This record gives sequence, C-alpha cells and structure tokens, in this order.
Amino acid sequence: MPRDLILKCPLSPGDILMMTAAVRDLHIAHPGAFRTDVRTPAEQIWENNPYITRLGDDEPGVEVIDMQYDLIHRSNDAPFHFIHGFAQHLERTLGVAVPLTKFRGDIHLGPMEKAWVNQVQEEPIAWNNDFWIIMAGGKYDFTAKWWDPTRYQRVVDHFAGRIQFVQCGEASHWHNRLNGVIDLVGKTDIRQFIRLMHHAVGVLCPVTFAMHLSAAVETRPGRPRNRACVVVAGGREPSQWEKYPHHRFHETNGALDCCDDGGCWKSRCQPVGDGDLKDRPEALCPRPIQVAPELVIPRCMDLITADDVIRSIELYYEGGALTYTGPGPGA
Repeated sequence: MPRDLILKCPLSPGDILMMTAAVRDLHIAHPGAFRTDVRTPAEQIWENNPYITRLGDDEPGVEVIDMQYDLIHRSNDAPFHFIHGFAQHLERTLGVAVPLTKFRGDIHLGPMEKAWVNQVQEEPIAWNNDFWIIMAGGKYDFTAKWWDPTRYQRVVDHFAGRIQFVQCGEASHWHNRLNGVIDLVGKTDIRQFIRLMHHAVGVLCPVTFAMHLSAAVETRPGRPRNRACVVVAGGREPSQWEKYPHHRFHETNGALDCCDDGGCWKSRCQPVGDGDLKDRPEALCPRPIQVAPELVIPRCMDLITADDVIRSIELYYEGGALTYTGPGPGA
C-alpha cells in the first residue's frame, strides 16, 4: 500500500514552486510508493499536477509533513541550488532518496490553457507579437531586492519599437509604473500569470517568483526550449543558490565586503515602518545608496547599470535565439 502524505508549507509562491520539484521527483524515484496532497498558499501552482491526490486531513494513516528547506543555512558555501532544499528535506523525513531529474520547478498546463489567447492578445490591448514580462518592483518585506526604476525605464526606452514589455506584479507590492509598457500590474492572479509566462519570450526581473517561473513554464512550440531571462540580483543571495543555466544573472557577490563570502541575506535597505524585526538598524543593508528622494537601494544593486542589462537582453537576439518583432500597440 502507498504511504499517504500531506505536505504543508505556508511560504511564498516562489517557495511553493520549488516544492513542486521535490514532489515530482519523489514520485519519479518511487512510482506507486506514495500518494501526496498539499496544503499551501498559491494553490493555483498545483493545478493539473499529476502527482497530487486529494486526501482528507483525518483519513487513517495520513502522515503530515511540514516542508522546510534548512539547506538555505548552508547556501553561502555549499554547492547547491534552491531546488535541492525541499528534496533533501523529504529524503531526511521519509528515509528515501529523492534525486532531482530536472533543473526547474514542475508546472503543468492543460491543453485548453495552451490554446487560450493570453491577456495581451485580448481587447483592448490586442497585441499579437512577442513580448517580455518585466517586474520593476517587489515586496515591501524585501526592499533589498529593489533596483532603480529609472534604470528599468532606460531598458524599456532602449528597446522601444523592437521589444514590447508587459509590466506585471501584485497591486499590494511596490511597482513603480513604467512608460511604454503594457500595464498588467494587479491584473493577473497566479494562474493567469503562469499562462502569460507560457506566451512570453523573455523576463526581466529581480530574484523573485517570476525568475523561478520563467524556468518552470514550458515555452511555446517553435521557440527556444529555455526562456530568456535577465535577473538583476546584486549580492543578497549567493548566485549558485538562485541562478538557472540559461539566465543572464547580474550578481555582485565578491565585489563588496558585505557579500564577499556568499550573499548578505539582508532583507531591507530602508525601513518599512511595519514593526518587523527586519526594520532594526543592524538588520538593514550596510551599503545604502540614495537614488531618489524616497528610494534607497543597496550598493550591490546600484553597481548594476542599465547598460549591463541592455547588453544581456541583446545577447539573446545577437546570438539568434530570439528575433525582434516590431513596435508595440499605438506605436
């Protein structure tokens, strides 16, 4: 008889996406040995997942596992990626091997989802060519991941008439609105964002859910198997913990004394005023740079220029993986 598992995790969508890889590879390594259900936020991540069996909390024999990735505490010096964290936790908890099979999370799109038009094709936008998703902000909990929005704007302006950017993000997060983009901030739930990612040829973002999703969601037929992604990462996390092989990853680990041995893992560069311990002076980034009257970013992010990012995007086109498709709506 298979062992029945309910896997619980209260963390953010990016964490839950990494958890999908552990569930996938548990079943691939031990077919028929387990039935798994989950209790997580971001439930839409699990839609169409063939490894999920709905189980009741009070069913006899069900084992409840609190999913963790303690491996993060060794991330600065251990040769592992985030994707190893939950898998290693399952190995220790269940006493079985969970070797990873794919270097990405596990997202399953149904045939109907692949056939639907995406949000930027619908009226009144009616954009039918290629596009890049751009995330020009982030959560208030992690202001140390923010980049200067004027640099995002410079990137958008540089590619005007050649690349159409679609700005996304949650309405409750900090997202400085950009000019010359299709604005979908606050207009996508997680499943809509997953479908939008399926249609996108590229992503520009900090280290965030969109970066992990860009690797996890399959590309459309006729496109490169690995989606273009340019990440403005700085020195908060060690690059080996976050980077995917086909991404252009702008990290500054080793360039400053505060991240000369992995990442600093500071959450905030400026206080938010929410009473969180992350607002304590000793918890803030030690190298703040004032880039606007109301905005301070870490020095490790300030070292990354708009020209750096522009060059990384251009590489995908100069190398031939992608082709420019023309001006955006209203051009």
